[in-house]
Amino acid sequence: MALTEADVRQVALLARLGLSDEELSGLRGELNTILDYVEQLQELDLDDVEPTTHAVKLMNSTRPDEPVPSLPREQVLLNAPESRDGAFLVPRIVAPGQKGLGEGGAS
Repeated sequence: MALTEADVRQVALLARLGLSDEELSGLRGELNTILDYVEQLQELDLDDVEPTTHAVKLMNSTRPDEPVPSLPREQVLLNAPESRDGAFLVPRIVAPGQKGLGEGGAS
């Protein structure tokens, strides 16, 4: 099934693309080439082919999740612009009068 110029104009309209006549003609050829290839793929017998998501087998390259000693709290807080009671002090990000999470719902 080959796309007509009217088909490509309709797709361009739906995609909100402003195409010149020259661009429209080029796109029509490219889209028809893609559709021809899809038709070729549909002719293949893939009944015994297992579905895949990647061309090669992926390996998980993460390290084991093992606890390790961390820096002392006092040393970490040395890098904080402000701290209070052993914790980072951060600026409020909810505007006054709005409810933030934990204050009656999300905003």
